[in-house]
Amino acid sequence: MGLQPLEFSDCYLDSPWFRERIRAHEVELERTNKFIKELIKDGKNLIAATKSLSAAQRKFAHSLRDFKFEFIGDAETDDERCIDASLREFSNFLKNLEEQREIMALSVTETLIKPLEKFRKEQLGAVKEEKKKFDKETEKNYTLIDKHLNLSAKKKDSHLQEADVQVEQNRQHFYELSLEYVCKLQEIQERKKFEFVEPMLSFFQGMFTFYHQGHELAKDFNHYKMELQINIQNTRNRFEGTRSEVEELMNKIRQNPKDHKRASQFTAEGYLYVQEKRPAPFGSSWVKHYCMYRKAAKKFNMIPFEHRSGGKLGDGEVFFLRECTKRHTDSIDRRFCFDVEVADRPGVALTMQAFSEEERKQWLEALGGKEALLHTFNRAIVPRPEGSAQLDKMGFTILRKCISAVETRGINDQGLYRVVGVSSKVQRLLSMLMDVKTCNELDLENSSDWEVKTITSALKQYLRSLPEPLMTYELHGDFIVPAKSGSPESRVNAIHFLVHKLPEKNKEMLDILVKHLTNVSNHSKQNLMTVANLGVVFGPTLMRPQEETVAAIMDLKFQNIVVEILIENHEKIFRTLPDATPPESVSQSPPNAPPRQSKRQGQRTKRPVAVYNLCLQLEDGDSPNPSKEDTPTSSLDSLSSPSPTTATVQGLPGPDKNHLVADGDWASAASSQTRPPMVQWLNPQSPTTLSCNRAVTPPSPKLSPFLSCPPATPADKPPESVTSRKARAVYPCEAEHSSELSFEIGAIFEDVQTSREPGWLEGTLNGKRGLIPQNYVKLL
Repeated sequence: MGLQPLEFSDCYLDSPWFRERIRAHEVELERTNKFIKELIKDGKNLIAATKSLSAAQRKFAHSLRDFKFEFIGDAETDDERCIDASLREFSNFLKNLEEQREIMALSVTETLIKPLEKFRKEQLGAVKEEKKKFDKETEKNYTLIDKHLNLSAKKKDSHLQEADVQVEQNRQHFYELSLEYVCKLQEIQERKKFEFVEPMLSFFQGMFTFYHQGHELAKDFNHYKMELQINIQNTRNRFEGTRSEVEELMNKIRQNPKDHKRASQFTAEGYLYVQEKRPAPFGSSWVKHYCMYRKAAKKFNMIPFEHRSGGKLGDGEVFFLRECTKRHTDSIDRRFCFDVEVADRPGVALTMQAFSEEERKQWLEALGGKEALLHTFNRAIVPRPEGSAQLDKMGFTILRKCISAVETRGINDQGLYRVVGVSSKVQRLLSMLMDVKTCNELDLENSSDWEVKTITSALKQYLRSLPEPLMTYELHGDFIVPAKSGSPESRVNAIHFLVHKLPEKNKEMLDILVKHLTNVSNHSKQNLMTVANLGVVFGPTLMRPQEETVAAIMDLKFQNIVVEILIENHEKIFRTLPDATPPESVSQSPPNAPPRQSKRQGQRTKRPVAVYNLCLQLEDGDSPNPSKEDTPTSSLDSLSSPSPTTATVQGLPGPDKNHLVADGDWASAASSQTRPPMVQWLNPQSPTTLSCNRAVTPPSPKLSPFLSCPPATPADKPPESVTSRKARAVYPCEAEHSSELSFEIGAIFEDVQTSREPGWLEGTLNGKRGLIPQNYVKLL
């Protein structure tokens, strides 16, 4: 049962039960006052905690905003850029959320704390004041009554009448005060219901407004979240592909590190211990240096470096070599030593120690010592495996057969092209497809002997087995450039332009394949193979760099982007002609442009010593596929013969892991003694015309200058040569040899002719005649 009502009539009786009821009301008001006081305290703590949370959230958002991902390589993919920007987006999201939280915290103060404090102070406080008055008047009234009743009856009537009037007046005042107090008690009991609950309602309204704002922010964030999930998935897929390639390269290098040395501007480089002589009492010490040597200039750089001291780099020293002498153990109590005599300090010799006898022989060779191990720093030729795929009529048959079977039987298979077949079955199917007899008998469309995953794996294996990737080594770098920068439209235009620079057979096969991949992506709801997933699968298949390095593998993701652009824009790229002028991203880095070192290094690409191989590509069906020895793996023209009846001279430019390529300076110095073998013309009596495809598909500029046709024997028709023409320099060049010319951009050369040195021209500049890198100039 609740509180009993206070009747006004009871104020005049002022019975004990009336007093009990007043006391019950007072206790309830005291409990209410205490509760509101505690609630205000808790509300203030809530505001403080909210502000602390907001401060922590803002600090967290600030940390997110300031962090930036670093990436390996020279560019990021669009997906990586979105992931990088996501931290700032998260930061902004939290910032907006905390702004709403601050609004909520302010609303708690204004809508809850202040109204409750006002109610407690003004309303409950007023009742307390009334109670004090009531208690005081009660004490006064009943004290006066007691005193009045104790008056003697013998007093004068006038005195007694005066006392009666005073008591009556006091009693009336007490009744008035009692009535007001009772009214106030009942009023406050009713008022507290809305005076207390209304601020609570406002508080919850503010709180739910905050959560509603968070919900609205989440709705706004949802679209971005879905796009970011796609970016993350694409990046994860590319990571998986890149990781497998990196691990494969790591294992190759682990098994045979000598065959995977990177091309370097130095003839030799590595760690050597150098003897530093001290005053007599202290003897000498051996300090580890990282040494670099250029043979052409005889320039030797060495920098002290100690791994154990946290990788501390010391001050380097540069000198020019006069001669190198091997030290025997009978003259020094250390192994693997040799002396280096400094040219500009006669009589001064430095004693150096290699890590092993093999490394000492390598240094002796590079420095011109007597015990040289020929071609130690070069890579050996690894013959191409037997039965390698070719871009010929049989290749197109394989492609069409596999595509037809896939589109007939498995276009909706989940994970199409990502799910791989059993290796032994794939190899068996590919062998049958590459054999003319068995290929014609295979019916992949209607036969259940071959699973779809086996067919797709065989198709990918065929494309990977081509001597050169379908999109060529020459254009590899050019395809990568637009994928790294520019707007989506400029990327499409650049790749459109480059696709039409591919040899006709390559472009035709690429067209057939990309059309099929477009069809596969159109069924992505069933097969789950989106354009991005197909890019991950076919990026490394259609494109690959000529030299395997970690830096090249880091560009795999851009290869994937190129394939995605081909699939998404198949009709435009393959059914329309590109603009006559190359897009900006292409023109800035022309495919024939040689690689340039930075000005800090001041070096240009070394002159290569190329080992040539000859590959005759005859009429389809006239002869079986060329053997592995005839077609090198890195042959740059094997996919670009101008006609099936033309035999093509194939050149091997620049350093490649499968071919013998000596350092440029060493080769230059040694050229007078040992020239690299030149190509001999095969079957001079044959009516088939031999031609050099240099003008059609020059070798990859990433590794060497263009290779000119080798000189013909007197009995044969010589290749075309440049005779008495002018040329303009399109790149600056600093000579590294007395036989070469130095020049700046725009220099005009007179009497330019083909040199006997592959990849070089001869010309006259300012009265001096010398060698000019062929891909540094443009003939006029």
